[in-house]
Order: sequence, then structure tokens, then C-alpha cells
Amino acid sequence: MVEDFTASITRGLKTSLIGRKIIYLPSVPSTMDFARQETQKGAAEGTVVMAGEQTEGRGRLKRKWLAPKGNIALSIILYPNVASLPYLIMIASLAVVKSIENVTGFKGQIKWPNDVLINGKKVSGILIENEVRGNKAVYSIVGIGINVGLSVGKYREIADTAASLNKDIDRIKLIRGLLEEFDNLYSQLPNGKAIYEEWRDRLVTLGKKVKATWGKQTIEGSAEDVDKDGALLIRCEDGKLIKVVAGDVTLRE
Repeated sequence: MVEDFTASITRGLKTSLIGRKIIYLPSVPSTMDFARQETQKGAAEGTVVMAGEQTEGRGRLKRKWLAPKGNIALSIILYPNVASLPYLIMIASLAVVKSIENVTGFKGQIKWPNDVLINGKKVSGILIENEVRGNKAVYSIVGIGINVGLSVGKYREIADTAASLNKDIDRIKLIRGLLEEFDNLYSQLPNGKAIYEEWRDRLVTLGKKVKATWGKQTIEGSAEDVDKDGALLIRCEDGKLIKVVAGDVTLRE
């Protein structure tokens, strides 16, 4: 069964790097943690760790990520140069948006920095973990979760903010498309200009009133732009321009 599932993805997979090796686990606490262990064993770049069920998944800012059976939960092992690290968020979110559009026809948007929305609700989350020593990236792991057939109303914490793709969509086609879109974008590095511009154009955040929180700091203002490294530039009411590198951003009505 496991071999059939992975073979159905790799059969006809049009990538040069991503997904040439897939490790499928029927159930695992975290694909991120398993992938990190694989890097210590010398896993090839582009190796994908995929789970039928993830029991202890996590999202950004140490939040829990629900990934019961039927959802898509995977992690991609990369060994990029340090200069390419800011583009991984852009690549991952663009790959998710494009693959969903190609399979379902739903138009997706990206809420800074990497939440994928459909009709204003979150259908996918992305988590990236890097280990950097000096000016060298030892590894990067890109975790991607996509809600498929998830009854969001059963979960109070996400009932009002989450969305899910229909359980009847072609999951194999979606996963294969995701890996192909990721592979295509990743192959464009280290020249990330086109990636940055396409990601920027997809951001629903820009031009909106936002509330940004990081650490113990909170600001409100207008999301004016993003810089080439992906940081959000917020114009406060006093005219001051604040650069937010990482944090939680809420769109204000």
C-alpha cells in the first residue's frame, strides 16, 4: 500500500530534484522531526518525507498544526546557500497556491508571510526550519500542510479561520503538482527576483490595515510593501515605517 502510494506520485513526476526520493510514513508525530533525522544520515537534497497522518504537527510560532488522515503533510529536505534562505518561504507558498489552482480551479492568495488562503480562510500552512553555521546553511527543511477533507467546524480553535479542500479532490495529482511547482521555482535560485515579484503580487496583505505582533511588541498600520528578503514594511499612523522580519500579522477591517 505504501509502495503503491509513493509510486503513484513518482510515476511521471516531472522534477529534476524535488521528490526523486519520497519517504512515506502512514503515521508519524512530525514530518519535520523525521526529516531532520534524515539530514543527519546524509539524505539527498530534494528528499520528501510524507505522512498519511501527523499526530504532533506544528506551525509557525509554536502553534499546533492539525493533520489527521486525508490531509497533506510533508517536509522537503534542502541544502541551499545562505543567500537563498529568504526565498524558501516565497517558493513554498507559491508552489502551494499554483498547485491548488491547477487541480481545483480555486484562486488562492498569500497572507504574509506564507499562509495560503481561499476565500479569506487558511487552507495551508508552511513552516521552515534552518540550521546555519557561520555563513553556511547546514540544511533547510520546508514543511507544508494542506487541509483536505478536514471538518474544520469540529475544531473550535480553527472553526472561524480555516478552510479545507474537498475530500474528493485528486490528492495524488495535487501532491505531484506541488512538488513540480516547488522544483521549478527552486531551480531558479540563486536569482530570486522573479520569485520575489510573483510572491509579492500574490500577497493579500499589501495595501491593507494590519496588526503585527512579534515578541512583546505590537503595532498597527498599513502594510505598504515587502522588501527583497521578504520583510513586511508597515506604515504607522505617525508616518514611521516599521520593518517586520517575523511575527504574526492580522488583517484589520
